[in-house]
Amino acid sequence: MELELRHLRTIRAIAEAGSLTRAAAELGLAQPALSAQLRRIERTLGGTLFERGRFGVRATALGELVLERTRIVLPAVSELQREAARFARTRRTRERLRLGGTHGPLLGALVDRLADAAPEATVTTCASWSERELAELLTEGRLDFALAGTCGSAPPPGAPQLIWEEIAVDPVFVMLPEGHRLAQAPEELDLAALAGEEWACVPGDGCFADCFTAACARAGFAPRRMYETDTASCVHLVQVGRAVGLCRATFPPTPGITTRPLAGTPLNWRHLLGWHPATQQPDRAATVLAQARGAHAGAAARSDSYAEWLAVHGARD
Repeated sequence: MELELRHLRTIRAIAEAGSLTRAAAELGLAQPALSAQLRRIERTLGGTLFERGRFGVRATALGELVLERTRIVLPAVSELQREAARFARTRRTRERLRLGGTHGPLLGALVDRLADAAPEATVTTCASWSERELAELLTEGRLDFALAGTCGSAPPPGAPQLIWEEIAVDPVFVMLPEGHRLAQAPEELDLAALAGEEWACVPGDGCFADCFTAACARAGFAPRRMYETDTASCVHLVQVGRAVGLCRATFPPTPGITTRPLAGTPLNWRHLLGWHPATQQPDRAATVLAQARGAHAGAAARSDSYAEWLAVHGARD
């Protein structure tokens, strides 16, 4: 016989009652049945737990040891049961949203908006440089929604069964240090005017790097050097004048940096929201898509250079 929690409760009941007769009554058992159960427990533990006398029972040294452990184990198990029940109720009543996205301000802005639009939801995020990785996580059911993007009209990443809806299409801007000779230029910048610069951008597994190289070739030059690194490092390289950077037009205002549009808009970035139709209800997807578009609109409104560009060129619907 293996020792079980009910056996520990029986031992505690006998000790608290002080006699087998009273303990049997409290447990709803016949005294012979309780006595037989106690003998089985004692055989399992290897010794006598209670000494029987005229005035009831008294714990032996082994019995005291076991009772000391029951004072720890039984309350701990009871608390575990209560916590598990609370957790199970919470999991049943709270919606969970698992969001993925490439590095950028849009993911954080979407989480912020969902905090108001879906206050009952628990939101978790996963950031990745790879649009293909995000698509794989959607396909495997490990993400509910993913914010990704494509260069220009390139197809969205991942399996064909995924749904990708367009959030917005942005021009790609250039980041310049505030002291750069072209930082205060009144007009849009010709890409050719930056032919002598070194460049910085975040990595990715789409065609953006190839499209940029092709745009430079059309402008009559080849990029001197490209630093592919995280957003913070890109910002630093621009701030210290090591490189000029490529960014989405929604890039937030940043000390020491000016963002400027490129003449003719040689590069575009298409923001997408993806999900798997087998795991998402249409109304839930519509809510998240609407909030993603609102997050993008808010990011665009906070960028003075983008607002000026939109005033001239209009929204890219």
